[in-house]
Amino acid sequence: MTRISDTPPAWDERTQLTTFLDYARDTARAKCEGVSGENARKAPLPGSPLMTMSGLINHLRWVEYYWFQVVLLGEEDQGPWSEEDPDGEMRVAVDFPLPQLLGEYAEQSARYRELVAETDLDTQAVRPIRDGRHVDLRWIILHLVEETARHNGHLDILRELLDGTTGA
Repeated sequence: MTRISDTPPAWDERTQLTTFLDYARDTARAKCEGVSGENARKAPLPGSPLMTMSGLINHLRWVEYYWFQVVLLGEEDQGPWSEEDPDGEMRVAVDFPLPQLLGEYAEQSARYRELVAETDLDTQAVRPIRDGRHVDLRWIILHLVEETARHNGHLDILRELLDGTTGA
């Protein structure tokens, strides 16, 4: 896999934001290169039984769905979670091959890339966040950069624990 650069091709705000989000997404996929199906489903941290590489990729996919489709666009939440199982996306991930999860994440990222390209950064989300405020698309992109980058660190730790692979 050829990784993209975190240096944007232009210096306008949208290009900088989307370049960092794409870089973080690409890094998540790169952390999974060559991991075995068995290792993708293992949770090596005793205190985090749902933290698997498959679970994290599925979580990233569903987090983007939630912020773009549910919060920004106001669509009905069809995520794999519930009040009884708030981490459902992490739990169900082990039922699917990692390449399938990565493919779905990449396809969805492409759709959201188009949505972001045609939507003004000042567009207010239809649904409010927990404190009642309506964030804008710019905030959502920044939040997803933070969320994806944080989980890239988790993927890095898991990968090293699982098979000794380390990376930048």
